[in-house]
Amino acid sequence: MIVDSHCHLDFEPMSKSLEEVLDRASKIGVKYLLTISIKDEGFKNILDITKRFKQVYGTYGIHPHEAGSHLNINCVEIIKKINLSKKIIGIGETGLDFYYNHSDKDSQILLFKEHIKAAQETNLPLIVHTRSAEEETLEIISSSLKIKKFKVLIHCFTGTKNFADKLVDLGCYISASGVITFKKSSELADTFKSIPNNKILIETDSPYLAPVPLRGKSNEPSYIIHTLKYLSNLKNIDHIEFSKQTTRNFFNLFGELN
Repeated sequence: MIVDSHCHLDFEPMSKSLEEVLDRASKIGVKYLLTISIKDEGFKNILDITKRFKQVYGTYGIHPHEAGSHLNINCVEIIKKINLSKKIIGIGETGLDFYYNHSDKDSQILLFKEHIKAAQETNLPLIVHTRSAEEETLEIISSSLKIKKFKVLIHCFTGTKNFADKLVDLGCYISASGVITFKKSSELADTFKSIPNNKILIETDSPYLAPVPLRGKSNEPSYIIHTLKYLSNLKNIDHIEFSKQTTRNFFNLFGELN
């Protein structure tokens, strides 16, 4: 059993042929998928997809790129949206992206903290996007944990080993995407080799970041098998056993799914 812990099923081209996309995923062993919210206006599509497909669950959150246009979203509003469906099982993706800075830093930080408050109130996992913001992300997470505990998943991790070590020390889970299979990702591979197996999840982030040997194509959940096999080889574990481990990790974080 495999869980794609982060995909965007409401994005094209997958949204145009979801039945076929999910059928292909099922054939390679993907039993559950978590489709991720990035902005408020798209959340209705997340809700619709989770209603249509039993194996699909969703989240609510605002991507840091969208922070500047969502300053009306606060902890209370986030919780209201989550309560619209029992199949909304996570908060995010949220976080900090100082690489592109599509929204100003202050707006990103403000909204990130509102998502954290919602995670603290609901006990739902927080899905974090972080790029070129390691120190700030660590400071915000660690200081918030001192106030009240909450669960954290760092999605599509591409950071340094030092960053990963500190996140694990804080109790965070870390997710690998197809990026780890890229030729220029040897340092990232070494980092994942050192991350405890019980803290690793896998994802596609589809339609983005298709793994080798499909790099350059539009990604989809069935392609997760390549990331899984790459990681299992890296860890020197049979890929079926490693899929069981990452699935247990998902359930430990998000709870058992029906």
